[in-house]
Amino acid sequence: DVQLQASGGGSVQAGGSLRLSCAASEFIFDDYAIGWFRQAPGKGREWVSCIKPGDGGTYYSASVKGRFTMSRDNANNTVFLQMNSLKPDDTAVYYCAAEDRESIRISCTVYEWYDLWGQGTLVTVSS
Repeated sequence: DVQLQASGGGSVQAGGSLRLSCAASEFIFDDYAIGWFRQAPGKGREWVSCIKPGDGGTYYSASVKGRFTMSRDNANNTVFLQMNSLKPDDTAVYYCAAEDRESIRISCTVYEWYDLWGQGTLVTVSS
């Protein structure tokens, strides 16, 4: 079974940067979309960013577009989320997820469609 391992969370001040990593146990990027989601205390899970299988493109939520960049290292089966200009509102547990259903090639933003999840990594941004 494919496993995902998220890491890179921590505590930073507003305006700072962090890079999250999501390592897959095997190469899956040709068939699987990878999504980043977050859940703030007392709130529901929110889509942050995703990358479709193959060269399907990368997408960002409006709240992070221009500040976060998602990238992929195929050689190391790892996806990154570079987070710059962090705000206190970005404080949350961040999760990476993977999915290979056909519909994910149309939209990779729906968290209910993802079956494989890594453990969360906590990001805390102080003002």
